[in-house]
Amino acid sequence: GPPEGLVKRARRQRRADKKQLIEAEVWDEEVQEAPEAESGSDDTGWQTSTAHLSGITRLVRLGVWVLVASGPVLGLMAFVGSSGPAQGIAKPTAAPTQASPVGPAGFAELFLSAYLQAGQGTERDLAPYYSGSVALSVKPGSRTATQSTVIASREVQPGYWSITVAADITAQDDKGKSRRLGVQYFRVGIQAAGPEGAGGTAKSASATAGYTATSLPAQVAAPAALKPGALAYESDRGSSSTDPAVDTAKGFLAAYLTGTSELDRYTSARERLRAISPAPYAEVKVTGVQDDSTSAGQQKVPADGTVLHQLVQVDATDQAGSPVSLSYALTLKSRAGRWEVASVDDAPAIRESSAPSAAPHTTTNADAGNSGPSPSGS
Repeated sequence: GPPEGLVKRARRQRRADKKQLIEAEVWDEEVQEAPEAESGSDDTGWQTSTAHLSGITRLVRLGVWVLVASGPVLGLMAFVGSSGPAQGIAKPTAAPTQASPVGPAGFAELFLSAYLQAGQGTERDLAPYYSGSVALSVKPGSRTATQSTVIASREVQPGYWSITVAADITAQDDKGKSRRLGVQYFRVGIQAAGPEGAGGTAKSASATAGYTATSLPAQVAAPAALKPGALAYESDRGSSSTDPAVDTAKGFLAAYLTGTSELDRYTSARERLRAISPAPYAEVKVTGVQDDSTSAGQQKVPADGTVLHQLVQVDATDQAGSPVSLSYALTLKSRAGRWEVASVDDAPAIRESSAPSAAPHTTTNADAGNSGPSPSGS
């Protein structure tokens, strides 16, 4: 029904209309009882009569009754008008959601790990992942994945996924000697049930999720090796300590990796950069610096606000004396005659529109391992 507020307003309006009606009737009776005035003009020139006044009263009374009778109708019209959709305003539509590959990908990785370790007599270990008939001829435990990761996922059709897993595989011979076969790649078909967030097709988030492989894994070729696009660092500054920008990079990375000094000495007050804690290295040596400056030398710090991008190569030595080679992309800004580190960048800068290209392929021992046994032989 109509809202309570509209009903109350309609009732108040009817009471007010009835009051006006009563007043009009009283006035009409008084006019009819009054002696009829003689026709003629008063001082204002306005002619009147009791008959004239009585006619006006009847019109007023009729109008008031119309208002009283139409009160509920007007209230209902107001309710319908207020509850209807506003003209010209589009109804919000739910954005389409995409099924997530996370669940199927994780299930495929677990299945591959179990598949590599299984063998003749342990086929039941694959039952949680694949319910088809399996007969393996390989000795159980002869291959293991020391580490694995999903590198590709594609939804073949709603709820059905093709997952590619890369695994670093070690083989063990009959004498118990291990040999690393290298990284191999396997493709697995996974069907998912449940909500879209779990890779399924159900629109309800409360639907129960479940997964199953549609076959044993298929070993596939490695993805193409690529050569990275051209980096934006065209100037090679070496490791000269006379270059103020190189000197800033040295001091900053030493503080960042060893904690032997404060980062504030090398950063602006507005930046919130923090050193790695606990410090992983005892010593840092800068072996090379490249930047995107076009000037011949960097002996003088340019005007305030000048931005410089660096790629810094370092050899860091840990507490046990073992060296580790690292690369850092830094952004520097000039202020008050000195360079300050503005950020440790997420990735080295590349030239605009620079794309990777195919790298020449060279055969290695790891590649030889990629032509391992067929999936049916595990």
